[in-house]
Amino acid sequence: MFEFKLIASDGNARVGSFSTPHGEIPTPVFAPVGTQATVKSLTPKQLEEIGAILILANTYHLFLRPGDDRIARLGGLHQFMNWNKPILTDSGGFQVFSLAKINHIDEDGVTFKSHIDGSFQRLTPEKSIAIQENLGADIIMAFDQCPPPYDRELNERALERTHAWAERCLKAKTRPDQALFGIVQGGVFEDLRKKSAQFIASLNLPGNAIGGLSVGETKEEMFRVLELSDAILPKEKPRYLMGVGTPYDIVQGVARGIDIFDCVLPTRLARHTTALRTKDRLNLVNASYAEDPKPIDDTCECYTCQNFSRAYLRHLILAKEMLAATLLSIHNVYTLLKLTREIRQAILTKSFNTFLEEFQSP
Repeated sequence: MFEFKLIASDGNARVGSFSTPHGEIPTPVFAPVGTQATVKSLTPKQLEEIGAILILANTYHLFLRPGDDRIARLGGLHQFMNWNKPILTDSGGFQVFSLAKINHIDEDGVTFKSHIDGSFQRLTPEKSIAIQENLGADIIMAFDQCPPPYDRELNERALERTHAWAERCLKAKTRPDQALFGIVQGGVFEDLRKKSAQFIASLNLPGNAIGGLSVGETKEEMFRVLELSDAILPKEKPRYLMGVGTPYDIVQGVARGIDIFDCVLPTRLARHTTALRTKDRLNLVNASYAEDPKPIDDTCECYTCQNFSRAYLRHLILAKEMLAATLLSIHNVYTLLKLTREIRQAILTKSFNTFLEEFQSP
């Protein structure tokens, strides 16, 4: 049911296809983030029209509201949000440690206070898997601890906990129609990253994720971790770089063997008046765009660029019209989806190095 076919490679960059119950995922792929069972300001039809294949939903948020049991009674996440293509859910671990007030962490799990109503909640590896099984995503994640990148002692403790929790997640999993991915942790410490990659690889899961990056470390440190992971994680399994999705990071990640990316960046930028382009960004609040008749990007074929000017988009922003976020989100998500399509083509034609050089040029 879950097979990763390696179709082509050019250096460490790969083109593949990962089969799921809701369709094939061509890789490299960018997954828009639908935190609360919706990609903000976009309808499922709009996402499909701009070429989205895989989207991500958030276990922590959906557990707290509307509740995973309720989603299960309503037919699961695909039916609930009317998305018939593949879905990935994270484990809730990152949000527990970053959003909620942590009251207690132990070897069994985490007790925390909900950011919504202040109620006390408990997440364990088994509970995370049970929630994700209720949600019914195609790809689910092991419950992990994501510590700050530079605290050696904390990373050592978190690594042992993450590994033990991964084994418990694997034991707790009951649904054969869901692919469980393990998560490599270890901060910026090379020995911990190697240890974690070797352990997660030994579990022989359908895919492997790399977590704990883009959380404060430098680009050079992130890329070094990716290179270490690429050398250890099995080539025949997809690699997922969690929470990373700028154009630069996608291209550099692919060059280091990454297959799957996700990030809130394109829709978050859209809600903050910013248009994403492959090599730069436009803040459309700027007065210089007040009478600019050009689209965001002359080379872009998205609905927004084909129909609306920078001047009109600026007007929508200043007038606080909801359409501004929708049109900018269409363009921003399309930009990243188009980028991954262009990367796949470059790998297939053995021209990825040229693509990389041109991308990095001013």
